[in-house]
Amino acid sequence: MNKTGSLSINSENIFPIIKKWLYSDHDIFMRELVSNGCDAITKLKKLALIGDYTMPDDYKGKVEVVISAKNKTMKFIDNGLGMTPEEVEEYITQIAFSGATDFIEKYKDNANGDEIIGHFGLGFYSAFMVADEVHIDTLSYKEGAEPVHWECDGGTSYQMETGSRTTVGTEITLFLNEESLEFANEYRAREVLEKYCSFMPTEIFLTNADAEPQYETVLKEEVLDTDEVVEYIHEDAKTEEKENENGEKEVVEVSPAQEKAKIKKRPVSISDTHPLWTKHPNDCTDEEYLEFYRKVFLDYKEPLFWIHLNMDYPFNLKGILYFPKINTEYDSIEGTIKLYNNQVFIADNIKEVIPEFLMLLKGVIDCPDLPLNVSRSALQNDGFVKKISDYISKKVADKLSGMCKTDRESYEKYWDDISPFIKYGCIKDSKFSDRMMDYILVKNIEGKYLTLDDFIAENKKEDSTENAETADKKDDAEFEEDLDKKEDAPKTTLFYVTDEVQQSQYINMFKEEGLDAVILKHNIDSPFISLVEQKKENVQFKRIDADVNDTLKAEDAEEITKETVDTLIDVFRKALDKENLDVKVENLKNESVASMITLSEESRRMQDMMKMYNMGGMDPAMFGGAETLVLNAKNHLVQYILEHKDGEYVPMICEQLYDLAMLSHAPLSPEAMTKFIARSNEIMTKLVQ
Repeated sequence: MNKTGSLSINSENIFPIIKKWLYSDHDIFMRELVSNGCDAITKLKKLALIGDYTMPDDYKGKVEVVISAKNKTMKFIDNGLGMTPEEVEEYITQIAFSGATDFIEKYKDNANGDEIIGHFGLGFYSAFMVADEVHIDTLSYKEGAEPVHWECDGGTSYQMETGSRTTVGTEITLFLNEESLEFANEYRAREVLEKYCSFMPTEIFLTNADAEPQYETVLKEEVLDTDEVVEYIHEDAKTEEKENENGEKEVVEVSPAQEKAKIKKRPVSISDTHPLWTKHPNDCTDEEYLEFYRKVFLDYKEPLFWIHLNMDYPFNLKGILYFPKINTEYDSIEGTIKLYNNQVFIADNIKEVIPEFLMLLKGVIDCPDLPLNVSRSALQNDGFVKKISDYISKKVADKLSGMCKTDRESYEKYWDDISPFIKYGCIKDSKFSDRMMDYILVKNIEGKYLTLDDFIAENKKEDSTENAETADKKDDAEFEEDLDKKEDAPKTTLFYVTDEVQQSQYINMFKEEGLDAVILKHNIDSPFISLVEQKKENVQFKRIDADVNDTLKAEDAEEITKETVDTLIDVFRKALDKENLDVKVENLKNESVASMITLSEESRRMQDMMKMYNMGGMDPAMFGGAETLVLNAKNHLVQYILEHKDGEYVPMICEQLYDLAMLSHAPLSPEAMTKFIARSNEIMTKLVQ
C-alpha cells in the first residue's frame, strides 16, 4: 500500500480553520489526543464485552505521552482499537481535505451523539496548532489488518503507506513547531495533562525520553511481573549495643537481614480513573470528600459541607459541590466549578450549565450528555442545557432546605458562611428564591437565629398590639374610617443592624425596651432586603438608626414647646456652623442618652447606591440625604444648653454632643476626629481645674 493525495483545486483545507477558529487555547491539543486514545481503549473494551474481540489476559488500557525536547517531538501512544487503512482514509483524510465551507457548515453548531465528540479525526487535527508535521502509526484490532503509516505536514498533501507497527493501537508523533517547543518540557507537559486529563477513565503516563533512567528499591517479595529489575541487593541485619535490665551490655538486632531489588522506577498515572464523583454518595467517606477537595482546588481550608449530585434520568449528571468557608465579610468570594464531559475536563465556570450564583462555590460537574460544539470549548444554546442548570439549582435548594428541616443545629452553625451564597442565589434565580425563602435565617441582636418568616411574625405581633392600644383610644366613627383605609395600612417595620460596634447605642436602647433587630452586615444584604420587600407585601426594612421608634419615647413627659425646639435648633446650628442642620427634639425614656443621629432608610440606600456606582462626588443632600440630629429633652446636658444658651461652654458641649451622636452612626472624617480628640482633652482639662 502506497498512497499520495492532494487537495482539490477550489477548496481550502482544514488547517487554517484549526489554527484560527476551532480552538482558542493551543494547549488543548493534548486533551484531544489523549481523550481520543481513551476513546479507542473504551471502544476496544466494549468490543471484547460483546464478543467481537478477544482481549489478552494481561491487557491493561493505557495512554502514554512521550516527550523529547532534544528531538522536538511528542508521541501519544494508546493500546486501543487502532485503525485500518480504510478507517484512516475515512476519519483522517476525508475530514482534513473536505472543503472548509462544508466543514464549518457541518460541525460549527451541530453535535449529534458520537458524530463529533469521540470522533477521532477532529480531535486529532488540533495537533496542527503546534506541529509542523504529524505522523500516525496504527494497527487495527481486526484480524488480518495491516499496519498503516500516515503523515502530513499541514499543507495540501498527505502520504499513506504500509506501516511497521506490530501491536494493536495507535501512535501519533508530533514534530513541534518553534513556537510550541514548551510542550516538550516535562514540567509544562505535566501541567497541561494535569489540567485536562486528571480524571480520564484510562491511566495516562508521561515519559521524558531525554531523561536519565530513575530507580527505586523495594523488598524482593514486592517485585511485580511488570517491574524491570536492575539488580538484587542483600542487606545484612543491623545490630546495636544496648544495656539490658542487669546493667550488662549486649548486642541486639534492630533490623533483620533483608532481600531487596533495585528496579526501574514504576510509572505513576496522571489520571485518577475512578474520581469521587463517579461513586455513589453512600460509598464515600467524609475524609475522601475532604481529600478530593484539597487535591482538586489546592485549598487547605476545610469546606463547610458538600452536595453530591448523582442522577441518571432524565439525563446523566454527577458531581460534587462544596460550600467553602469565608473567613470574613471582606473575603473575595470566587469559586470554581469545573465542568467535565465523560471525565474529560472541558472548562471552568461555564455559565450556561452552572447557575450564576453557584459559581461562588467550588466543585465538579460531569455531564456526558452535554451538547458541546466541535472544539468542546463552548455549549450549544438549547433548552436541554437550561434544564441541566435548573436541575443543579433545584438539588442545591433541596439539600439546604432539607438540612434546615432535619438538622437545624448544623444549618445555624453554617448560616453566617453560607448566607451570602443563598442570598445571591435568591437575587439571581427566582425559582431558587421561591424554594429557599422559607429557609432564610436571620440572627437577632441576642445572637439567636430565626427564620425570616418568624421574625416578620414576631414584629407583626408587636404592630398589632400597638394598633389595638391605639384603637382603644378611638371612637367608633374613627374606627370605621380606619377600616375604609385598610388598603393603605402601614407596613410591618423590620429593624436591622449593619455594624454592631458602631450602632451599639441604638442596640442597647432597643434591648432596654424589649425590641428586636437583626444583624445584616454583608454586602449582599442591601440588595437582598430589597428583594424581600418586593416578595413579601407590607414589610419594610429600616436600619436601627433610621428613625426613633415610638417605643423609645417617654409617654408621660411634658409636651415639648415650640420655643424649646426653636431655641435648641438655633443654638446647635450656630455652634456647629451648620445653617441647614436638621434637628428634632424628643422625650426619650433613657435619660442618659443626650443625642442621636438618624438617617432615613431611603436616603441611606441612595447613598449606598451612589458609593456602589462611584458617584461619591455628588452631594447626598440632593436626595434628601442629610442626617437628622435628635436631642433628648429629658437629658440634663440638653437642659443645661437650653437654660444657658449664651453660656461660655455651650458651643463646646454642642459640638461634643453632635460628634458623639455621629460616632454612634458612622465613622468621623479624619478632620472631625482630630477636633473631637482635641476637644475631649480640653473638656477633661477644664474638669480638673
